[in-house]
Amino acid sequence: MTDPDRIVREALIPANLAGQRFDQAAAALFDDFSRSRLKGWIEAGRLTLAGKLAAPKMRVAEGQVLRLDAQIEPAVPMAAEQIPLTVVHEDEAVLVIDKPAGLVVHPGAGNPSGTLQNALLGFDPALAALPRAGIVHRLDKATTGLLIVARTLAAHQALVAQLERREIHRIYEAVCQGIMTGGGEVDAPIGRHPRDRLRMAVTERGRRAVTRYRRITRFRAHTHLRVELETGRTHQIRVHMAHLRHPILGDPLYGGRPRLPKAPSAALIAILRTFPRQALHAKELEFAHPLSAEWLHLRTELPADMRSLLDVLAADAAEGPSRD
Repeated sequence: MTDPDRIVREALIPANLAGQRFDQAAAALFDDFSRSRLKGWIEAGRLTLAGKLAAPKMRVAEGQVLRLDAQIEPAVPMAAEQIPLTVVHEDEAVLVIDKPAGLVVHPGAGNPSGTLQNALLGFDPALAALPRAGIVHRLDKATTGLLIVARTLAAHQALVAQLERREIHRIYEAVCQGIMTGGGEVDAPIGRHPRDRLRMAVTERGRRAVTRYRRITRFRAHTHLRVELETGRTHQIRVHMAHLRHPILGDPLYGGRPRLPKAPSAALIAILRTFPRQALHAKELEFAHPLSAEWLHLRTELPADMRSLLDVLAADAAEGPSRD
């Protein structure tokens, strides 16, 4: 009989993580667990390196195996809070949430409460037994849209495995600055910015990151895009669009100043200068249900702020002077 509270995972150290500390490499490879929880497992001998106990600060080598064999317990006490949630799918194994802008996913420095994790514990207290209250992947605070939550450990392990095998399809819509002529793919590694720890960057020492995009509508100085993730690095779409010199409109870290077309309308000036967040929405999810293996395809509508933004951009394109 299997133990529902036991988690067993293995991962190989890739070339780009060689030379890093054991705890840092573990955090990169098992990023569905917190750094503090992983460090605790390392110190308790539940997370080993090349079949042996190792200190968190030991340097790892390419090809070494990390093996995790641990019991799942709540990492830290966390308060359940009655925060309204928009649930677009619910069954005994899975929840899919439509996250609003401004809701932080995990508690952290400056956000000890009022997060999605607190809200999930208020929705279902049993989620306290799962890593990060069952949250399988992340969205930035200001990004809206669909996010998967597992309700059992078996479902969590199955969904994380799908994510690692790139079998969960995540499709976004975004408004970027500048005019993009079509679609394409960005295959550029992403890692922590060498000087600014709040930012990510395209860097040779980063992990492989692949983003595909297709133009939906071209405006006079902006483009509405459909974006699909093959990988799921922190800030991936935001970093890759900035790398193309077409940052997401409203992005406070990577966006720069708003770009205005020739003779913009007053309405366009106002919305571009006041849009409160990056114009990025996780619109569609496709994945295999962890119990039935049924293929689920879930969608959500664009939030009101992005619909208003697109309406103003369309009106400007119809009424303003040509790009020429």
